[in-house]
Amino acid sequence: MELTIRHFIGAAAALVLVFGIGIVSGRRICTAADFSVCGHRAGAMLVMGAILGTLVGGASTIGTAQLAYLYGFSAWWFTLGGGIACLLIALFLVRPMRETRLETISQLLAINFGSSAGVTATVFVSLGMFINIIPQMLSAIALLSSILAMGTVTAALLAAVLIISYVVFGGLWGSGCMGLVKIGLTCICLLVGGTAAYFLVGGAGGLALNFTPYPWFSLFGRGVNTDLASGFSLLVGVISSQIYFQAVFAGRNLSAARGGALLSALLAPAIGLGGILIGLFMRAHYPDINPAQALPLFVLNHLPAWFGGVVLATLLLASIGTGAGLTLGISTTLSRDIYLRFKPRTGDRQLLMLLRLCIVMIVLLALAFVLTTGGEVLLLQFSYLSLGLRGATVCFPLLAAIFLKDR
Repeated sequence: MELTIRHFIGAAAALVLVFGIGIVSGRRICTAADFSVCGHRAGAMLVMGAILGTLVGGASTIGTAQLAYLYGFSAWWFTLGGGIACLLIALFLVRPMRETRLETISQLLAINFGSSAGVTATVFVSLGMFINIIPQMLSAIALLSSILAMGTVTAALLAAVLIISYVVFGGLWGSGCMGLVKIGLTCICLLVGGTAAYFLVGGAGGLALNFTPYPWFSLFGRGVNTDLASGFSLLVGVISSQIYFQAVFAGRNLSAARGGALLSALLAPAIGLGGILIGLFMRAHYPDINPAQALPLFVLNHLPAWFGGVVLATLLLASIGTGAGLTLGISTTLSRDIYLRFKPRTGDRQLLMLLRLCIVMIVLLALAFVLTTGGEVLLLQFSYLSLGLRGATVCFPLLAAIFLKDR
């Protein structure tokens, strides 16, 4: 099915809404603290927007449908593991994180284990986040190529511009506000799409007719070790990620920070379930397609045109928003933990400029990586690798610094 004018109208409306909110929110940025942690004035909904705006990206939407097309319910581990991680953050980590009064994980590690530990954590955490920018950009390129029928290089350049625009003007304020709208759209789109896929496939009876219990309805369809490792990488990776630390610290008080994390824990698994149902429907009715196209093709072939346009724009925003959030996390870490270590007297205006410059440089580096390597990847595998690297580097030292700080 080809795109119609109604697809473009729906997509344009969603994009204008989200980026318009980002531009307006950018007016609240006066200091570097406003840019990186919202001046510590964010409410629970804005905290949730910052968390899920980064967690729910191309891997949680297109990647989940792709993996469900191949293996079934084991694709749930990404959003399910992310939801469990957000729940643990809300219950056990929000209070001690906020009591540190810091802005980066590396600062906390440096205080407890020495400056060299902080620098080492900065390098590996930044590398881990950078790896996860790649699948977000690839998802955006695939969508832009499909929607606008443009070449890969042009789509890659446009994706880079959108990622930079998403965050460079509004920082965490803009990312949180835009993430809040993006998550609302994502929830509506995937829950409606997942419900439609469930009934189109014939409900529970149709699913049972088309798929065997194992591996399709098992959380361990790829093997117990593989899927438990995937869930564990989400758990430790989210806990160890700079951008989620920033979101918690941005809350105006303990209640706002905890409420945002709890809302994230509730919504993330529901979004993943919608993607799984779409992936299974597409497997049953389109067994020969490229698995990465399962979700976009479902949108084009089985949803009303105007709503399909909104969904396509939302999928694009999911990838752009996650890439932007990760870029902001890297920028904050490098600026505050590396640059300020050598130039501690840097003024606030200069630091704000540096934060924005780092964002541009990081996105351009990711763009160069994508254009020079190319090739198809399993999007969730890249994301699992990214989260695993962050968790392997930071998780246990971070927990020790929080809960065993006097030892």
